[in-house]
Amino acid sequence: MTIFKRAYQFRGILVSPPLLFAIFSFSHEIENDWLIWPLGILTFILGFTLRIWAQQHIHYRLDIRRHLTTTGPYSFVRNPIYIGNTLICLSATILSELLWLIPVTIVWCAVVYSLVVHYEETRLKELYGEEYLRYMSETPRWTPNFLNIKNIKLINQYFGISILAEIHCFLILVPFVLKEIISSWFQH
Repeated sequence: MTIFKRAYQFRGILVSPPLLFAIFSFSHEIENDWLIWPLGILTFILGFTLRIWAQQHIHYRLDIRRHLTTTGPYSFVRNPIYIGNTLICLSATILSELLWLIPVTIVWCAVVYSLVVHYEETRLKELYGEEYLRYMSETPRWTPNFLNIKNIKLINQYFGISILAEIHCFLILVPFVLKEIISSWFQH
């Protein structure tokens, strides 16, 4: 089994080390709740919204027949869910108050998701052939091409079930809220 397939299988676990460190570390925290919490929540909302928008189009976790998805955020970039995941991880890092850990989190997610995408692209080439190769040539992997405006539908008939399919993302906030509550007990 290749490293790429392992990365794909364990992608959720593989992105967690910086977050686990952020939960349990109190070293060099930035204690500015008026900056940290709005910035962290806004970053989370951006990542969560991107995941919902992508979910409406890709139908992952939804009991719907799948096809090559090139609409919605997939018309701008090939991996909007991983970009959304990275934003969510970034939001957790911000909420940990360890702003010095932000570059580490970004690089860590970039490495993990690059390995994952290598595996996924290989599979998608096998599954969709020329259609996927054409999509790859027209749509960037990571940096959105906002000139490629077509079929962007922000909300479609899968909006409600997409929210339900993605609601688990809020769980990432729980340890960081608890960290903030617990650390406030020791500050007084």
